[in-house]
Amino acid sequence: MSRERDRIAKRLEKNPVQECNRIQKKFYPELFSKFEQVTDPRHRSYIKYSSREMLGTVYYKGIAGISSMQGMTREFNNETVAGNLYSFMGSKEKEYLPHGVTVNEFLERLDPLELEEIQSDIVYKMIRRKTFDDAKVLGKWLVLIDGSELDEGKTKKNENYLSRCYNKGKDNEFIKYHRSILEAKIYFGNNLVCSIATEPIENSAEYNEKKLSEEEIKQDCESKAFVRIAAKIKKRFPRLPICIVADGLYVSEKVLKICKANSWDYIIRYKEGCAPTIEQEYKAIPEKNKAGNAEYVNGVIFKDLDVNVLKYRETKKKRGESVTTEFAWITNIEITNKNAQKLVKAGRSRWKIENQGFNRQKRWQGNIEHACSWNERAQKNHYLMEQISDFMKQLYEYFYLKKNEIKKTQKNISSELLASFGLQLTETEDIPAQLNNSVIN
Repeated sequence: MSRERDRIAKRLEKNPVQECNRIQKKFYPELFSKFEQVTDPRHRSYIKYSSREMLGTVYYKGIAGISSMQGMTREFNNETVAGNLYSFMGSKEKEYLPHGVTVNEFLERLDPLELEEIQSDIVYKMIRRKTFDDAKVLGKWLVLIDGSELDEGKTKKNENYLSRCYNKGKDNEFIKYHRSILEAKIYFGNNLVCSIATEPIENSAEYNEKKLSEEEIKQDCESKAFVRIAAKIKKRFPRLPICIVADGLYVSEKVLKICKANSWDYIIRYKEGCAPTIEQEYKAIPEKNKAGNAEYVNGVIFKDLDVNVLKYRETKKKRGESVTTEFAWITNIEITNKNAQKLVKAGRSRWKIENQGFNRQKRWQGNIEHACSWNERAQKNHYLMEQISDFMKQLYEYFYLKKNEIKKTQKNISSELLASFGLQLTETEDIPAQLNNSVIN
């Protein structure tokens, strides 16, 4: 980077939130009007802050990477911050932003379907833009599926929490409670993942009666949640060409038949042992097709279905020694020498939901494991708002920071955005055009 460009980049970093807002307005200008349009559950005579202001405050909590509602109330208790955020939201300025308790009372009554509709609209608008079309694989959008555990503790915060017994049968046996979700994210390329559907994983007393192992319980729970989340996606995007990408828990007849019924492709990680008959059939076939480091066989019988098996070997140097790792997937896409490597890349993209999804939101850009409320409905709404905030921040990181070669560590992005909330607003300089025209086109 030249000294001139370095100077410009440093000037650009002076007000990160304004640039983040630019990106939001470029890609999804309807955001705050959508917040305004949600069905407000409150009695009109008691409304001090509009739904735009309530949800807008939670949105900027996510942009700033603030974990708790107390932290939000504390950080936003500043005249300049309040004035700026009201300006960003397009609302008439008030003395204070909504208190965390007030926001939670609102979220406890708001139907999560209202936020899920905004979630779906964001995905729809991103697809319509054509900006992300290169992320499709063989004409299909990759939808990454995975479950994640959120906050865990010895206190059961509400009736929907799941339980787990530790040191069972021993003197120090104890129970912890947690909540879990099944998440579906659509991959838009360049490490951009956007939530397309969310489904809570709910246990019941029947699992205790079955005496299943922890792995069996997890598989049963996620398998049932997949049925619900698949129905959501199909209802919201009935004609969207989709390829489901998931891990070995989803190697089941039920999942494959749902994909077939919905006309979806699938690429599912296969591990020996999760469906032994597949490996037996695969090994019984003497001649296997090869494409570089990939090996494949089409038409392997799994129950009353035919699946195609793809294996890939990767060798890397670790501490001076060559270490080979083998990956395997099952898919309904016919594998050929031409598409084998594309399918390998698509299958390995499942890690995006871990790294650019859960790990990012738990460790770098906030903390979705923190329970901002004990109320079940409020918890769901907090999670959905975090997905909206985080995707807008991902767009800012790629289309502004990366495009303009501004290097920041992940842990500093949120803190610098928060710090810029309190900067005095000035007329925005036309600097981005000097660096990267794609930002303001």
